Amino acid sequence: MATIYEVAALAGVSPATVSRVLNGAAVSPEKVRLVREAAEQLQFTPNRTARRLRNQSSELIALLIPDVENPFFTALARGVEDKAQAAGFSVVLCNTDDDPAKETRYLDIANSEDMAGVILAPASEDGDIRHVTDRGRPVVAVDRNTGLTIDSVMVDNRAAGVAATTALFDAGYERVACIAGPLGLEWTEERSLGWRQVVSKRGAGETIDRYLQHANYRVDGGRAAMAALLALDSPPDAVVTTNNLMGVGALQALSEAGITPPDFGVAVVGDLPFSTLHPDAITQVHLPARHLGTTAATMLLERIAGDDQPARTVVLRADVTRGAARPAR
Repeated sequence: MATIYEVAALAGVSPATVSRVLNGAAVSPEKVRLVREAAEQLQFTPNRTARRLRNQSSELIALLIPDVENPFFTALARGVEDKAQAAGFSVVLCNTDDDPAKETRYLDIANSEDMAGVILAPASEDGDIRHVTDRGRPVVAVDRNTGLTIDSVMVDNRAAGVAATTALFDAGYERVACIAGPLGLEWTEERSLGWRQVVSKRGAGETIDRYLQHANYRVDGGRAAMAALLALDSPPDAVVTTNNLMGVGALQALSEAGITPPDFGVAVVGDLPFSTLHPDAITQVHLPARHLGTTAATMLLERIAGDDQPARTVVLRADVTRGAARPAR
């Protein structure tokens, strides 16, 4: 059976364009003609289960994210909305607060309202979304993995941790600590593993575990973890925070202690808010948040249109803006 990708290749258009044609969204008459001719030539028919769901479902997509106030997820949501609206869908934004119970309630609503599909940044790796997928409703995981074999769009988290830590050592810092997210989450462990990989080669190996702090993904968690690191008998001279809000909290703790970058090195995985002090002194690993959103939405729209190829995982890379070097002493 032909796939949506084969139709797109024969028609000379993108899979997203094929999806829009199949969904009845606004597409130029010439592209509609090309897609229809290619579909007829290949005898392409959307998956029956997906087509039935599509005909009975609303024009709504549920987007479940853990923290709408985090600029990373705001940008991700914008990417989802841009792609969805271009295909004639609207997005319902759901804030889960990383609470599995809230996540389950929102997924139940997506089912009861017959939404066309779900894009999900999972609250945990143990969450059960089978009550959604068992009804034939497509789900795409974004930024974080689930325990099920579904489409997902991820960042290369270990590479992000490596890049942040390497930048600090290259800038002349010697005792680089890490503030990571909660234990037991793959994306947390991958970023901290990237830090550990570099520190084991370039830092003081015997102090690795002392210099690793786990916190929640919010400002208060970063502030408390940074305060704990500064209270050590031999405190670090630099820190990697594995998300942006923890980075804000770490900077607050440093400021309260009368310390400012680049006297103390700071590298943040994620983009800091515009109001952050000393932004040029801070290394930032820029995550492709909006691209994550547009890619996840494209994959979901393809599933809604009937694409039934095996589950795919797309991994995106981050870019690094290096901060100031450590001042000579």
